[in-house]
Amino acid sequence: MPLIVVTTSPRVAPGLLSRHAWRVLEEGPVRTGSADHPHLPYLAEAGVDVEVVAPDPAALVREAVSATVVWLEADEALMRSIGYAAVALDDPPVIEIVPGSYDLPGARLLDLVSVMDRLRVECPWDARQTHESLAPYLIEEAYEVLETIEEGDHAALREELGDLLLQVVFHARVAGDGPDGFDVDDVAEGIVAKLVRRHPHVFADTRVKGAGEVSANWETIKAAERAAKNGGDPGSAVDGVPMGQPALSLVAQLLRRAGRAGAPAALPEGIPADGLGARLFELVRQAQEAGLDPEAELRAVARAYRDQVRARPL
Repeated sequence: MPLIVVTTSPRVAPGLLSRHAWRVLEEGPVRTGSADHPHLPYLAEAGVDVEVVAPDPAALVREAVSATVVWLEADEALMRSIGYAAVALDDPPVIEIVPGSYDLPGARLLDLVSVMDRLRVECPWDARQTHESLAPYLIEEAYEVLETIEEGDHAALREELGDLLLQVVFHARVAGDGPDGFDVDDVAEGIVAKLVRRHPHVFADTRVKGAGEVSANWETIKAAERAAKNGGDPGSAVDGVPMGQPALSLVAQLLRRAGRAGAPAALPEGIPADGLGARLFELVRQAQEAGLDPEAELRAVARAYRDQVRARPL
């Protein structure tokens, strides 16, 4: 006879169980070591009796030799103890794991939100942070992600993306405490709506022939969004370009936006053509024409120079 362990995910709403799990639980008898297990009220409502007992791995496996035993939830330590107790018997029972619920993709984000909620309340440092005090960390973490990508360190990329994700969740949690009045669900809702709106070739009936048409549709939709925000005024092609970014990437983005709008790349009158700024601007323009990212190109040279200095004997 088997010992059946029904497992559930804490990231799935209580009461939502697989058909197989419900059948096993209804056949019983069912025991658990947790008096506050979130599924207990739903099992009781369905007429499933659950006995709350202290976990005794040896007794469970001995009983399962001659009768079916159903155990609701077992952590890693309990499962290990059950395994040790079973192999100690001459004729051990079959131990079957029945997943009652599974984590959906993205379910671990719920853990992050929960941890952030607790830190915001219980940690003195986290509790006093503001959007302004967190801003430097957001920039720092973004650059650390960029560095792991440039160095091809994909093992470190996972960790750095987590640090960057924390900043997004942290800012959303701070906003929930203030007059902004939004939370991480509002942030997610906004970006989902934007992605659906800007991908009509995926979520609607628009037909495209390639990535070029996707980009063109994207810019058209963005222009319509700007006009809707400005009461019908389409504004400028360079509206929304963040001026606080590094100068090379700033000029490159301005040139891209202006080029799409048909604006010339010439500098305004009064800027000395032989000045350092104008010469740097021209280099960025040339990089754009060559299909190069000037920021990435200069960063690659900077890394090579750093390595050369590191290798130099002190």
